[in-house]
Amino acid sequence: MSEGDFTAQISGSISALPADAWDALAGGGNPFVSHAFLSALEVSGSVGEGSGWSPVPITIEGPDGRLVAALPAYLKEHSQGEYVFDHAWADAWHRAGGAYYPKLQIAVPFTPATGPRLLTRHPELHLPLLRAAETLCRQHGLSSAHATFIEPDQVAAFETAGWLLREDIQFHWENRGYARFEDFLGELSSRKRKDIRKEREKAREGVEIRRLTGEQLGEEHWDAFWAFYQDTGARKWGQPYLTRAAFSRLSETMADRILLVMAYIEGKAVAGALNFIGEEALYGRYWGALVERPFLHFELCYYQAIDAAIALGLSRVEAGAQGGHKLARGYEPVRTVSAHYIVHEGLRAAIADYLEQERAGIAQDQIWLGDRTPFRKT
Repeated sequence: MSEGDFTAQISGSISALPADAWDALAGGGNPFVSHAFLSALEVSGSVGEGSGWSPVPITIEGPDGRLVAALPAYLKEHSQGEYVFDHAWADAWHRAGGAYYPKLQIAVPFTPATGPRLLTRHPELHLPLLRAAETLCRQHGLSSAHATFIEPDQVAAFETAGWLLREDIQFHWENRGYARFEDFLGELSSRKRKDIRKEREKAREGVEIRRLTGEQLGEEHWDAFWAFYQDTGARKWGQPYLTRAAFSRLSETMADRILLVMAYIEGKAVAGALNFIGEEALYGRYWGALVERPFLHFELCYYQAIDAAIALGLSRVEAGAQGGHKLARGYEPVRTVSAHYIVHEGLRAAIADYLEQERAGIAQDQIWLGDRTPFRKT
């Protein structure tokens, strides 16, 4: 496949692109880069006009007009909902007289989950995709392009293209062939094992917990979860990222890839945690509660996720961004990577220096955290 065989272009939405062609490029492993998930964000109004996220997917067509490669890309008017913080970069560039926004974001909105960003079956198209993103930045006066939470196998493509790499840490739970939750507990130190058992017992006193997926999900569940989600969103972000319609749309189009964990007290839904099911991982995304209950957050978000991952035969649980408290509950530090293309050479050099210093600190943090997992030390 040579450069003359394809044409790169920008579309106005992912939902307007053929779902089967997009999903053939995205593969089935990660639910967040699926056409169903990304188009649900558009159709529901979670991204688009007024959100600061304008879809501009970059696609490459072969000589027969079929899609052969794609980037899930957005024009951003702010740095919200990305979980890789570049506010200091934006402030520095504004003080220097530059305009940091709009910028190009290659990502899944509001979703700090590692996955493919270069969607193609042809690795030789990785570089043309990135060059197309760079051209878009230069031709339209964008300050930069940012690809976040990149699948490890694709990091080298960004590095080869000359993009700056940035690292951070998340906490993931790894399934080491456990048949049940007790098998996992058996690998922890005695004290940590007792702590988790006590937390689970306390959290479930007088509480009924249900795990719902597929046809079990109804609008009554999403009405309840919306109340939980609004409360959490208002406290964390000022306002929720997703609209109420997004949950209904996701339930309509990909219910079999959703796991909703709900807590009930005397028959009333009081808390919930939303997860998505991938081929290898369970991805925890949103949580909320209408009651204050000791350890209920840990039970719904972490322990129920471990239970479910074991039952589904999944290799890991990715519980989202941040949260050092996950460490004591068996979630281990894992490196995440983002890549950044900065148009202005001076700004690029300053950011490169910053990242070099930051990278050393992140490496030290990962070693320190890795030594403090709750597993028995040999």
